[in-house]
Amino acid sequence: MPATLAETAPRLDLPYLLRLAATAALGGLLFGFDIAIITGAGPFLTTHFHLSDWNLGVAFSSLLFGCVLGSAIAGRVTDFLGRRRLLLWVALLFALTSIATGLAPSFTLFLIARFLGGIAVGGASVLSPMYVSEIAPPHLRGRLGALYQFSIILGILGSYAINYLLRNSGPANWRFMFATGAVPSVLFWVLLLSAPETPRFLAIAHRTPEALKLLTRLVGPREAQIELDEIQASLAHTQSRWRDLLDPKIRPALVVGFCLAILIHFSGINTIIDYAPAIFTAAGWNIDAALFSTLIVGATNFVFTVASFWMIDRFGRRPLYITGSFGMTAALIGLVIVCHYDLFSGTIVLVLILAYLACFASCIGPVFWTLVPEIFPNHIRGTAMTVPVLTQWVANAVVVLLFPHAFHHLGKAATFSVLAIAALGQALFTIRYVPETKNRTLEEIAAHWNPPHT
Repeated sequence: MPATLAETAPRLDLPYLLRLAATAALGGLLFGFDIAIITGAGPFLTTHFHLSDWNLGVAFSSLLFGCVLGSAIAGRVTDFLGRRRLLLWVALLFALTSIATGLAPSFTLFLIARFLGGIAVGGASVLSPMYVSEIAPPHLRGRLGALYQFSIILGILGSYAINYLLRNSGPANWRFMFATGAVPSVLFWVLLLSAPETPRFLAIAHRTPEALKLLTRLVGPREAQIELDEIQASLAHTQSRWRDLLDPKIRPALVVGFCLAILIHFSGINTIIDYAPAIFTAAGWNIDAALFSTLIVGATNFVFTVASFWMIDRFGRRPLYITGSFGMTAALIGLVIVCHYDLFSGTIVLVLILAYLACFASCIGPVFWTLVPEIFPNHIRGTAMTVPVLTQWVANAVVVLLFPHAFHHLGKAATFSVLAIAALGQALFTIRYVPETKNRTLEEIAAHWNPPHT
């Protein structure tokens, strides 16, 4: 039976651990906010800049292409400069680009500001889950890792609420929507000032006494020295380089991370998150009703993400991923059917989208961001994390870029069919290739890919 939070309290400084995990996870809140704030602003942007379907896709995906660059930079640089220091720069960039996007006088400058904001989002997508996974004890890593996904969903819900509240605030309403992102960015920066580096980075930097002191506070005095010894043993390799990713011992984990990163977006989550108002408008709702329905979508996403805290360490990563993928497939097939039979109306579309989101939020989102940092060895985690994180941003950007054109020209049924096939592929891939990481140390997980010869 998994340990409860109360059972861990005598052995570790639980309030301190929770504070650090929650601070790092705020990177996810900014991630969710920046990804989704354009959802409600999109209809007003389209009017203000007179955007075609293609230009609307460019507007939505510009941030995501910045994320590709940000994740590539952060994944490599963090092994040299540390997790916390880079997160401070990420928070500052979040704040500046939120203001710049709101003030943009032209569509070109809007795209540039969104692209630069994407660099911050991409950096946070590497650094925040890595930070949480490296401070969390094995038996709590699932729930603490789920804080990151929880923060993403909180950011999405917050942006939907802001979109709805500012919808009638005048022709500059979309500018106010984007500029509000500066507030949580500054809060994130302030909280990071009092956070330490992770024990694993301290060990990489040969700051062993600091690493042991921090581990003692995080996991308790008895486990601290044991974990430090395991970390140092796993770091007995040379400093990670890009060519180290070609090591056959790394390849299985790299392939799993790469494929999951593609499938999580080709199965459609960000088309729902970003284009929910457009989907509901196509289903016959006016803009006010569509934005309110989007708020319901955000609330559902939030509720089922909260449920994942209870499930992720109880049922494990792999069973949740399989169950959630099959559930998403069923909901998408339902959307294909209603499109095919010309039943694409507001209520039934809302119900199917909520079912899809319930499966994703309770099973897929939290597991992906918990599992991916877990599967790579310590000595190459920062560099290796670049591959799945960068890949998921590329996949995300491509899907978001093409969705408006596909939805209106390829057709609704065909578009949802492609997403359903990807969701089914995600389930089958997980059954065949993804290991269980529940209640295993990061060092034990690394050994899974290359078991010792007996």
